[in-house]
Amino acid sequence: MKLHHYEPPTRRHASPMAPRAARQPYRLLKRIIDITVVLLTLPVMLPLMGLIAVAIRVDTPGPILFRQQRTGQHGRRFGMWKFRTMVDNAEELKAQLAHLNILPLPDFKVINDPRVTRVGRFLRRTSLDELPQLFNVLSGEMTLVGPRPTSFAANTYDLWHTKRLEVVPGITGLWQISGRHEMTFDERLRLDIAYIDRQSLSLDLKIIALTFASVFRRSGA
Repeated sequence: MKLHHYEPPTRRHASPMAPRAARQPYRLLKRIIDITVVLLTLPVMLPLMGLIAVAIRVDTPGPILFRQQRTGQHGRRFGMWKFRTMVDNAEELKAQLAHLNILPLPDFKVINDPRVTRVGRFLRRTSLDELPQLFNVLSGEMTLVGPRPTSFAANTYDLWHTKRLEVVPGITGLWQISGRHEMTFDERLRLDIAYIDRQSLSLDLKIIALTFASVFRRSGA
């Protein structure tokens, strides 16, 4: 699937979308798969999450979970759960690190961010910090595969950005398996829109498989 030359749609040359009714069986089956996968994996994931919680508590003071407001389908805001990977006063320290930001605003990323804890570095490298989002999937706020929800609100989007709000946001997507993790928001949007225009169960399964492969490679690095 060639994605490198994807261009944002304009009003005149917008990508054709399948009728909503034609997508309904796919969305229903996707929701069934989401619930089934989460319920089947929880007996294994809950003990693992318990161990992670203990490690976070022993490593640094502060809450175990971090709940951040994210933008979901149709621009609705919801609380997305993650394991805490930074020191408890990370938001207060953000302003002091603004000059080290390597991405255009509103994105924020610092190489070797000093706010990340020892356990947090491991959780991020293995993507285990994302495990609590399984509960966001159960509640229907997220899905296993889809565009990652942004921390900034929909009213900050350009018009062509809003296409990503047509679908439920996901835990993983094309960005996570692209091999590039310092993308700008616009670059990620092109992958999001490419996914939305081509979404299918076969593509979802391929992305899930490649996500596991990517996580395994990073954890073994």
